[in-house]
Amino acid sequence: MSDTHTEQMPLFSELGLAAPVLKALQDVGYERPSPIQAAAIPHLMAGHDLLGQAQTGTGKTAAFALPLLSRLEAGNRNTQILVLAPTRELAIQIAKDAEKFGAALGLRFALVYGGVDYDKQKTMLEHGSDIIIATPGRLIDYVKQGVVSLHACEVCVLDEADRMFDLGFIKDLRYLLRKLPVRTERQTLLFSATLSHRVLELAY
Repeated sequence: MSDTHTEQMPLFSELGLAAPVLKALQDVGYERPSPIQAAAIPHLMAGHDLLGQAQTGTGKTAAFALPLLSRLEAGNRNTQILVLAPTRELAIQIAKDAEKFGAALGLRFALVYGGVDYDKQKTMLEHGSDIIIATPGRLIDYVKQGVVSLHACEVCVLDEADRMFDLGFIKDLRYLLRKLPVRTERQTLLFSATLSHRVLELAY
């Protein structure tokens, strides 16, 4: 699935998204999805796994955030979502977008990355969260300390998987994936700018 241009995109209102999510889109003036959003959203709303190829700046975050937020709004509040990003800058941007689109849903977000107040993030995780957005290294610290368990994360998003390789996070990723429910009991989403052999190997 690529972000190749298509002539006509459907309206967001035709994709089955939750009403509060649609309202948030309307408030920022978004009517039609980008190609990666139009291709991904129906699959994710249906609960399927996904391997998506998309460059930064194509609306990739909304491609997974909008349907996942909509599913939480639909009453799946026992579902916890984990989003893994290679850098804290990307993690912060994902959190900003997710909170913007899900502002009316009353969800608890936990943003976890290195270089900032360790205890503040620890407290956030201990209080519970619906969506954890994290870089691998700092999250592993909390998992090993027993601060947070990932056994309830029924959805896992790996963003910019190719950069995960470039930054040496693959061993960390495999560790975290082993802490999640087994593959058949979770939904897994992987996004990458390139679908290299190593990215495809990780996906499979």
